[in-house]
Amino acid sequence: MFSSSSSLWQGDSAILIQNKSGAAGFLIVGFSDSPELQGPLFLFFLLIYLVTVWGNLLLILLISTDSHLQKPMYFFLCNLSCLDISYGSLTSPYLLHIFSTGDNSISFTMCMVQLYFFGSFATMEYLLLTTMAYDRYVAICKPLFYPQVMNQRTCILLAAAAWIGGLLAGAPVSVLISALTFCASNIINHFFCDVTPLLKLSCDDTSTVETVVFLQGVFLLFSCFILTIISYIYIISAILKITSTEGRHKTFSTCGSHLTALTLFYVLLACVYMKPASSYSLDEGKVLSVLYVNVIPMLNPIIYSLRNKDVKKAFTELQRRWFC
Repeated sequence: MFSSSSSLWQGDSAILIQNKSGAAGFLIVGFSDSPELQGPLFLFFLLIYLVTVWGNLLLILLISTDSHLQKPMYFFLCNLSCLDISYGSLTSPYLLHIFSTGDNSISFTMCMVQLYFFGSFATMEYLLLTTMAYDRYVAICKPLFYPQVMNQRTCILLAAAAWIGGLLAGAPVSVLISALTFCASNIINHFFCDVTPLLKLSCDDTSTVETVVFLQGVFLLFSCFILTIISYIYIISAILKITSTEGRHKTFSTCGSHLTALTLFYVLLACVYMKPASSYSLDEGKVLSVLYVNVIPMLNPIIYSLRNKDVKKAFTELQRRWFC
């Protein structure tokens, strides 16, 4: 299914040597060109996408309609759910299109748009997760000041900073990559337009792009990671000072879901991007990318629902209203 299109596009490789790839575009390899696997892969990613959309929409509905969930923690969780829907919608529909039609071509413009929003959404994700860690720190370590510190205005500003910061952070890398010449090939060995596969296709000097990616990782990702670690050091220290076992368990349960989501996100992100370029495997990167691009947005509403008594109570109340 893919082999015929690949041969057609490979015929334009001479054009790519002379011109920017915007004239021809790219081919997305995806996961398999075997016809018998297209159906199962289509159903697999369709199921993940549907669960992601419906799970996060349900969480947004619960937070929006239940008065007990009108708190800063759930306000940020609502933002995270909106982001997860956007995250999943960035890659899944196009991947489903490839599986159903066999057309794995993507224009240069659409590839750069996908690259930009992917970088933006990833940045928003760890900015929001860091903000949620700070919220849990204030709630547990400074409970008397919590209503004053995390008021409505502060929450809106923090959420807006995460969204705007993400949109700004995605621009430099996508602009720099769009200026490169791609002469090695027009075939992207991935299921979407990501930084590393695109850099491997360029015949220009990519050191500037790699430096920008590294600096963004240091100043944004690493700083968010350090702030999150510091927040949880204080949180765990405060929990350990609670004398009753029941009190410790109840307090820890309020941030257990967030800690689980944080661990999944940072571990997978480190496995994909925090390794030397020489040892980076595109095939391995594709599998790991599925986990943090598709699976984590699907798991987030499940994690926050199963480990949160308030959310489970709100869901039970919603079911009662629907059936009655």
